[in-house]
Amino acid sequence: MSHWLEETDYSGRLDWRVWLKVLRRLMGYKRYVVPLAIMALIVAWIDAAFPLVTRDALNLIERDGAATDLSGCIQWYVGLTVSLAICVWIFIVLAGKITTELSHDLREMGFVRLQALSFSYFDRRPVGWLLARLTSDSARLADFVAWGLLEMFWCTGLMGFVAYHLLTLNTRLGLITLAVVPVLALACWYFRRMLLQSSRDIRKQNSLITAAYNEGISGVRTTKTLVREAEHLEEFQETSSTMYRASVRNAIQGALFWPVVFTLGSFGTGLALYYGGGSVLAGTIKLGTLVAFMHYTGRFFEPVQHMAQLLTNSQRAQASAERLLDLLETVPEVKDAPEVAAVIERRQSEKPDDGMAEDGYPDRIGTVEFRNVSFAYQGGKPVLQHFSMTVPAGTTVALVGPTGGGKSTIVSLLCRFYEPTEGDILIDGVDYRKRSLHWLQSNLGIVLQTPHLFSGTVRDNIRYARLDAGDAEIERAAKLVSAHPFITELENGYDTHVGQAGNKLSTGQKQLISFARAVLADPQIFVMDEATSSIDTETEQRIQKGVEAVLKDRMSFVIAHRLSTIRHADVILVIEDGGILEQGHHHDLLAQRGKYYELYTRQFVEEGETHVLAGKNN
Repeated sequence: MSHWLEETDYSGRLDWRVWLKVLRRLMGYKRYVVPLAIMALIVAWIDAAFPLVTRDALNLIERDGAATDLSGCIQWYVGLTVSLAICVWIFIVLAGKITTELSHDLREMGFVRLQALSFSYFDRRPVGWLLARLTSDSARLADFVAWGLLEMFWCTGLMGFVAYHLLTLNTRLGLITLAVVPVLALACWYFRRMLLQSSRDIRKQNSLITAAYNEGISGVRTTKTLVREAEHLEEFQETSSTMYRASVRNAIQGALFWPVVFTLGSFGTGLALYYGGGSVLAGTIKLGTLVAFMHYTGRFFEPVQHMAQLLTNSQRAQASAERLLDLLETVPEVKDAPEVAAVIERRQSEKPDDGMAEDGYPDRIGTVEFRNVSFAYQGGKPVLQHFSMTVPAGTTVALVGPTGGGKSTIVSLLCRFYEPTEGDILIDGVDYRKRSLHWLQSNLGIVLQTPHLFSGTVRDNIRYARLDAGDAEIERAAKLVSAHPFITELENGYDTHVGQAGNKLSTGQKQLISFARAVLADPQIFVMDEATSSIDTETEQRIQKGVEAVLKDRMSFVIAHRLSTIRHADVILVIEDGGILEQGHHHDLLAQRGKYYELYTRQFVEEGETHVLAGKNN
């Protein structure tokens, strides 16, 4: 299976806008960044001071011979060494704090953003792709930012101090030594472009591999039952090989970069030795000064090599930064309008006790109206066209019809997981885009065909709908949907752990718990998307009796596979090709002998044959 992925392709040169965005986020860590910069500059100054002490010691020896008093130089060496050790310890601690806190905050911001994004974002990106952003990309960026800042402050500071001393010790010799810098800059520019593109390729392939891992693990049962292990491995190897080639290319480019920098640095040192040696012989430069000069030429190109490595790492880090910032800066397609957000913020600060919703409108839902609604998923054909209906509170609407006809789309639009591409959905006459998204979705009770439980206990999963619910309320909700009997038979009753995604329970048991969770939420709008397909008929009937009591004066939307379960719905809509084909009560639709009659009689015959065959087998 090919791994589809909607990915932003990045290309071109180093994007300073990306790093400006990262820098703005670093402003929240000024308490660490400022002292880190100061410590790095102090260390650079100390590093640049050592050759001067060496120069003074050699000049004293050259002048005084055996009578030389080096106590002053020794004191300077000891003082500089102790200061250097203290400063290095401080900036290592500071860099570690930046790495830890920034990585933590990036993961948290990413998780918060994922919670806010619309369903359409997840439609186009696999779970593994998102995991790569929150794990490896966050860790790589945080690590580079902290230690990269340290390297940058130290390297630039040391190069500046060393260049100053080179030019002050001997201007002519200093200019000769620094003549290789333009060539070095050109080499850096050339390798930077290559390293950036290969680093981007690595991060992109890493996301695909993470997505493949996630897909392989979650779909392992399907793979085994269809005996697709070999084909799956072959597909994974293709992705892994692409990652391997990109990594090798990046490593080779980095390996070539270092020798170039080292060679140019050695050439600069050689120039200093060649011309400086002649000056010593001519008596125009003292030996101590030449030795100090040689130290400085080596010290100048040492931070250059560090900067080269920093540049190499920056390409890899930018690839992570681009993708992580792409996630953090993605704006949800479905969100509160600015004027709605302003009202919500004002009411939260004023906290009026007027019984209204957080957006200033009535809290109770009286009617929901679909007015000429059309919808198409991004880049796809319309799945709903000119759909209109009005649903008052207390009405049960059943949606039936062939797969792909638009039933789930209607419910998704109602829940505002998506918004209409044309037309309007009104709540008590107000466009629901002018209402609070949080308010609407907190008034929904949804039970899906495939139930999802979280790791934890049965009680935790039911309470998830309302965290302040007491144990008595939880048990009442469970009893209402006939979940209480099987829960009490579990090893630890309501305190039994359900396992990851509820894998310790049967599908039917998970569905009953999800029903109890939805009931506990006390929703104004109840949605069941083929929610009883995994429950036996007897249990389904008991649940319906309990749910009917809960749904009194509330509206509900039921997508049903078993047509026998919706006979008492207030209105049944037969949805086909994105529109209403038939509409009415169960008996009226049967009397019309149209599509609903065809679906119902066919299913009745099939269920009858199933019962007969089951009786023969018994």
